[in-house]
Amino acid sequence: MPEDNIEHIDFNALNKKAIAQPLVSHIYTADPSAHYFNGKIYIYPSHDIDGGEAFDDLGSHFAMEDYHVISMDTIDSEAVDNGLALHVKDVAWAEKQMWAPDAAHKDGKYYLFFPAKGYDGIFKIGVAISNSPTGPFTPQPEAIKESFSIDPAVFEDEDGSYYMYFGGLWGGQLQRWRTGTFNAQQPDSPTAHLPEDDEVSLMPKVAKMTDDLLEFVEAPKDIMILDENGQPILAGDNDRRFFEAAWLHKHNGKYYFSYSTGDTHFICYAMGDSPYGPFTYKGIILEPVVGWTSHHSICKVEEKWYLFYHDSSLSKGVTHLRSVKVSELIHDDSGLISPLKPYKE
Repeated sequence: MPEDNIEHIDFNALNKKAIAQPLVSHIYTADPSAHYFNGKIYIYPSHDIDGGEAFDDLGSHFAMEDYHVISMDTIDSEAVDNGLALHVKDVAWAEKQMWAPDAAHKDGKYYLFFPAKGYDGIFKIGVAISNSPTGPFTPQPEAIKESFSIDPAVFEDEDGSYYMYFGGLWGGQLQRWRTGTFNAQQPDSPTAHLPEDDEVSLMPKVAKMTDDLLEFVEAPKDIMILDENGQPILAGDNDRRFFEAAWLHKHNGKYYFSYSTGDTHFICYAMGDSPYGPFTYKGIILEPVVGWTSHHSICKVEEKWYLFYHDSSLSKGVTHLRSVKVSELIHDDSGLISPLKPYKE
């Protein structure tokens, strides 16, 4: 249900049909990265603020400037806002647009990874550290070297290695890095520098992290998403190609790479045998929600898996004012994920 249909929606009826309700309603939250640390659920969302900007495909209307961490004792308990965790004014290199973050835990410390635009107008990814999962977080003075674009997601593998997945098209600027350096031409066009429909789609990036989780140990690499014939997904395959919102989880020895298709509004997934891929497309996780964007995370809590996502039902369809939700996610006996419809028929 993308934004262009919202004028026809009865939101009271829609909310009654929703399979989940917003976890918090006193602020707008989006892009939830959920983790189960020390027997408790912590959600690291972006914080939607009405910046008054007109809607555009560069994301100028997403005027996020800080982060709040949401915690839950159990999956059914009240969600608690733990207050300000990090503000853009405390990040020396960042000017604005603190978009979708993620977090990791290692050796008693907690790491918040976040994208932001620098004063040069280019997105990079930063990291901030805390002794508490709820912050406050102290940012590093510089962005991660060789980082770019948006939507960092950090995965801890069973051998203790950490990998960052990232990237986002259009306003996320991934297409501007096709040659390895930032292409500043046509700055007001979100679709400039994209591949043609019959070319291989732009792929998300992955880089292994250093032991202190502050840098990459390697230059970022492409994550290849393949179709059922083993061929890379093409740029014109809008229902399956990567757009943004990279996430990785592991189930029964298989790696699941999930992502948003952006302008077609699906959360999809692909499976592989390595954190580097390649990943073979398997299907849809979540059908379109109300609002333009779709962004998620997948987290195991005790013995069950859950999908954390957002929609704009609370704000009655206002694209840049979203709310985080959660629903149980089922892997069937063959390892495939049962797709979810966010609203009952």
